[in-house]
Amino acid sequence: MTTAQQHPLEKIMDSRIAIIDGAMGTTIRTYGMTESDIRGERFKDSKKDLLNNGDIFSLTQPKMICDIHHRFLEAGADIIETNTFGATSITQSEFFIDDPREHGGRKDPAFYQKIIEDPFLSNLAWEINEQSARQCREWADRVGTATGRQRFVAGAIGPLTVSLSNSPDADDAGFRVVTFDQVKTAYAQQVRALIAGGSDLLLVETIFDSLNAKAALVAIREVFDEDGKELPVMISAAVGRGGETLISAQTTEAFWIAVQHVKPLSVGLNCSLGPDLMYPFLEELSEKADVAVSCYPNAGLPNPLSETGFDLGPQDMARYLSDFARGGLINIAGGCCGNTPEHITAIAKALEGMPPRQIVSRV
Repeated sequence: MTTAQQHPLEKIMDSRIAIIDGAMGTTIRTYGMTESDIRGERFKDSKKDLLNNGDIFSLTQPKMICDIHHRFLEAGADIIETNTFGATSITQSEFFIDDPREHGGRKDPAFYQKIIEDPFLSNLAWEINEQSARQCREWADRVGTATGRQRFVAGAIGPLTVSLSNSPDADDAGFRVVTFDQVKTAYAQQVRALIAGGSDLLLVETIFDSLNAKAALVAIREVFDEDGKELPVMISAAVGRGGETLISAQTTEAFWIAVQHVKPLSVGLNCSLGPDLMYPFLEELSEKADVAVSCYPNAGLPNPLSETGFDLGPQDMARYLSDFARGGLINIAGGCCGNTPEHITAIAKALEGMPPRQIVSRV
């Protein structure tokens, strides 16, 4: 999906490892926000708890979200992600629509068709994506101008709260709660809003179900074709202990084979179990892929007693990412869950001057 002309980010990766930001959710946690903070005046009467719906903060606490973007940029990030991990009508329905299972019903394609057609959810999803992209755009441009170093906005497209690959019904293996076309429709709306808000790139990330990712990638292609505007696409999967793409259970190599036709700007691994277990799978992907490779792992495993909720501190992450760089495995580096601006500062400093992975084109 990249164009023939070299993208400015590609030029950066020719000479050094590019830095992507850290975890929005983890960093929000450090601000001590409450349920009333996320609701604000606009959502004060919502029936469900919203505090875990971090994307809403882009609408109710924009100053905080912009401060976080600013801090990640000051930490050295070349790429900042929009606060839109769950900004589709499908995911937002978890916070605003009654669960039919609580009343003896079930979630099924008929239920999700109503979600797709719901004007409130559609408008909300559009607004979150567009506004978050505009917030990123403003700060990427401000810091880029002030430092003389271009920064990039990646429209973050998360994996959803439903799976196209697996049935939730143990007695009906063929049952799916949602259809491919419904997922594609939700993603297409998100993509259009991210582009309207000024994103430079589209990042399909934390992929645990390759079929969900396929729906996102088809949606992106269709939007490009219909609207006549094309952006570079980044793809990043989450893997388990065996290097499989979680629910869809593809190996790292199989996952790359499934998405390589997209001709992305980059492919990589993020989230998962932390950097210590990621090396062999990142190594395999680096050997197979003929595009840039990204890596932004969790800061280890969750630990509720830790200040960030994860075990590894800034210097720990810097050490692991340095190992990846010394192994010639990465072109883009950063952090996922548990990684604050302080983590990104340490990673950026540790990787400064280290050569990027050499991209070998395979004809």
